Amino acid sequence: MAAYAEQLLVCTGQRDWTSRIEDDGQGHSWGDLVRGLKGLLGRGGRFADPYHNILITNSSFAPSSQTSPASSSSSSSSTQPAASAFLFPSFKYFPSIPTQPSSENTENTDLSTFVQAHLLPAKARHGGPSRRPELASALPEAIDLRHSPVVLICGHGGRDMRCGVMAPVLETEFQRVLREKGFAAADGDGDNAAMIDHPDRAHVGLISHIGGHKYAGNVIVYIPPGMTVVGEDSASAVLHPLAGKGIWYGRIEPRHVQGVVEETILGGRVLADHFRGGVDRESGILRL
Repeated sequence: MAAYAEQLLVCTGQRDWTSRIEDDGQGHSWGDLVRGLKGLLGRGGRFADPYHNILITNSSFAPSSQTSPASSSSSSSSTQPAASAFLFPSFKYFPSIPTQPSSENTENTDLSTFVQAHLLPAKARHGGPSRRPELASALPEAIDLRHSPVVLICGHGGRDMRCGVMAPVLETEFQRVLREKGFAAADGDGDNAAMIDHPDRAHVGLISHIGGHKYAGNVIVYIPPGMTVVGEDSASAVLHPLAGKGIWYGRIEPRHVQGVVEETILGGRVLADHFRGGVDRESGILRL
């Protein structure tokens, strides 16, 4: 697992993508979001920082909206293209991110506004730019994920057939086991906060390549910062031992799914035999 500061999970509504995700989504706002972010954060980009890696990943989750409010200088009826995305380990969902980048001197709300408000490092390093949280108020309000666990399965068949074959089977099994444990699928209206974050809902989706074909099936489990588990007295709820963390697993097969759900999602224990790494709320790397 390569170190990363944030993983931006773009909601595409598709279940597979071209080998290079920036070549996909032509004519779709989610494709524009990926290309715009790569341009701003990639090598030579305006906000490029080799010491602050932003992992941009496509997901099968459906976007909630295709438009967002235009800048305050525009008429109230104006809209601009927008896309939806999750951000981990910040544990946020953005229903409407403007996808159009603009020049450095513009005062309009655009993709660079989102990057500066949420993706740059909190403190400048090596003379680079730092985050500007005051810009967040210029964007549509984000939804904090505090209760709903998220299971991501690499299903990028356009990149590696092993992932493309394994992922749908794992997805079905995770959905089945989570349903047996009392979770409902967190699908539906992405503009409804209760559908995005609720103690009895879980997100299970396919994602694009995250490295390590030989580890297929690759699974990431994000445990939200407010999730609780049953305490030792079996009567009280205590904070989940892995709250606010992301756990990367490799070589997960359908027969392992029950263990991932019971041990990691419900029990807060890491399965050492499958552990590839992890990240905490401060973007620190976890090792066993």
